[in-house]
Amino acid sequence: MAAAGGADKEPELEPEPPRRGPAEGEEAAAAELAAELSARRSAEARRLVLSPRRLWGPLPAGLSQWFPALEVLDVSGTGLAELGDELLALPRLHTLLAKNNRLGGPGSLPKALGQAPLGRSLRVLNLSGNRFAELPPALLGLRGLQSLSLGGNRLHGIPPDIQELRSLEFLYLGGNFITSIPPELANLPSLSSLVLCDNKIQSIPPQLAQLHSLRSLSLHNNLLTYLPREILNLVHLEELSLRGNPLVVRFVRDLTYNPPSLQELAGRTIKTRNVPYAPSDLPENLVRYLSLASNCPNPKCGGVYFDSCVRQIKFVDFCGKYRIPLMHYLCSPECSSPCSSASQSSTSQSESDSEDEASVAARRMQKVLLG
Repeated sequence: MAAAGGADKEPELEPEPPRRGPAEGEEAAAAELAAELSARRSAEARRLVLSPRRLWGPLPAGLSQWFPALEVLDVSGTGLAELGDELLALPRLHTLLAKNNRLGGPGSLPKALGQAPLGRSLRVLNLSGNRFAELPPALLGLRGLQSLSLGGNRLHGIPPDIQELRSLEFLYLGGNFITSIPPELANLPSLSSLVLCDNKIQSIPPQLAQLHSLRSLSLHNNLLTYLPREILNLVHLEELSLRGNPLVVRFVRDLTYNPPSLQELAGRTIKTRNVPYAPSDLPENLVRYLSLASNCPNPKCGGVYFDSCVRQIKFVDFCGKYRIPLMHYLCSPECSSPCSSASQSSTSQSESDSEDEASVAARRMQKVLLG
């Protein structure tokens, strides 16, 4: 109740400061960052780490003038949605860390990334925790790149052109939506660590056995039901992670067989009978086709195949504890048919060879994670 002889008075409030909209706030943050970097300018600084903040991008103009000797740049957690052309003016930069941002839309990376001096100097690039739905084409020009991380993005595939990154030693693509691996990935001669965990991969191309420098292969939490037999040829592989895959637990044999085409029959004849030919004798596409012949793994056969083959899963002991399903590709049903004693002998010999290969691989492996 009001006091006698007086009226209630509303309390006087302090006026609220004007609120800035999202765009205005980002512009203010960018201006603040530019002023901060300008004040910290150094002709000798080699490393620069930007503290987490809410930016949009691009990198502030003048960065290359303030830090001309920059070699390591960390803009992780700053909210950047584009890096901008200022990045191209850092000719000595060899490490770029841009994790946990908003990169992934059109124009996120400079189109001329591979043509700039940066294309030769950049060695380490980490873009994990962003929004990329495909591998940015601009990255494929980074011919000196040794380490590439794109984990935790929205990738649905790996482009065959990834084979252009010939210097790559470490590739991290875990935590995406990748369903298949292109055979061209095997054309990375220096790759020693490949991380493809937490994806939706259903099979491994046998061509990966050509990665002779590979030491660590992480495939856990995918949809794998078998492995290619050729994986035993990875002579330097020390760590293989397979846990969290629906690897089959019973013997499965798939004898679905499509008869070879006339072209394949002719190709098989040329390869098995060592018919001599020169590149000038045949069209280029047929020369390339003949180079794709695969040898039948049955040691009693000696045949080859191209597109038509019998898929057969065999289980082999591995590390004395596990039986791993390995996929064999045979040139014809006769190579696996139990009807013929010779074929039966060949099959058992092939199984024995697989067991021997597996035991050698098991001694070589230092860590195999299946459970």
